[in-house]
Amino acid sequence: MDQPTDKKQQILCIGSVLWDVVGRATIAMRAGSDVPGRIERIPGGVALNIAMALGRFGLNPSALTAIGRDPEGEELMAACGRLGVSTEHAYRSDDLPTDQYMAIEGANGLIAAIADAHSLEAAGPRILTPLIEGPLGTREAPFDGLIALDGNLTHALLEEIATDAAFARADLRVAPASPGKAERLAPFLRHSRAVLYVNLEEAGLLCQRTFETSAEAAEALVARGAKRALVTNGAKPCSDGTADGVITACPPEVLVTRITGAGDTFMAAHMAAELSGMDREAALERALHAAAIYVSGELPA
Repeated sequence: MDQPTDKKQQILCIGSVLWDVVGRATIAMRAGSDVPGRIERIPGGVALNIAMALGRFGLNPSALTAIGRDPEGEELMAACGRLGVSTEHAYRSDDLPTDQYMAIEGANGLIAAIADAHSLEAAGPRILTPLIEGPLGTREAPFDGLIALDGNLTHALLEEIATDAAFARADLRVAPASPGKAERLAPFLRHSRAVLYVNLEEAGLLCQRTFETSAEAAEALVARGAKRALVTNGAKPCSDGTADGVITACPPEVLVTRITGAGDTFMAAHMAAELSGMDREAALERALHAAAIYVSGELPA
């Protein structure tokens, strides 16, 4: 089949596109805290956060996801358009409500979060139809561009993606939606084209052990079969591991004003840096710099 002429510049972001409801306080919090702060609702979800960041780097992101036809879904579709994220190929459901995420952040970090991605999970393989039956690709003529994949999909669907011929030529960049969903990425540990983006806790869950450093975690993921693994550790050094070895870099020191979306920004910045031709060291530095700017609040959410 004929592919769009701009397909190689298009990046597909597969996973959650939803509303983030985030409460932030400027003081440290603990379980049971009741403090003043700010609450905002913004477009979010791992796939959309990555897509929005890619758009800021001048790329052409398109989301494959599930969005309801409820008022929240219509509003979210319009917001995606304003943000430069294509939802042309999103699965729209009359029966499934638009998903949402709720988080509480204090000066001491993320206090608690709940992700309601039940509609995305219920939609299942229907969100992949444009990649399997066209217009983005088929099993006979697979999409051969860059795909950012998030762990909000079910374990069964992620396993299917890991082996489906429709993804055989794609450059797969994979991230868990949260530590609670990290083990869903196990099918990609031995995938020949997948790059994993995880934090230290998620790496530990995938390897079923505890790590002290990102370098140790990246090396262990590669030893377990990962083609490549990038491991972040908050303000501590971040590592990029491959069969050729592990490289490590330190994030810039900044005042942290937000956490939700930082890992997605890191992943998008790293993808954009490599697309521009940067080597491993430069791409890692660029991604850490972009994530630092994001958590400092210098970039809009």
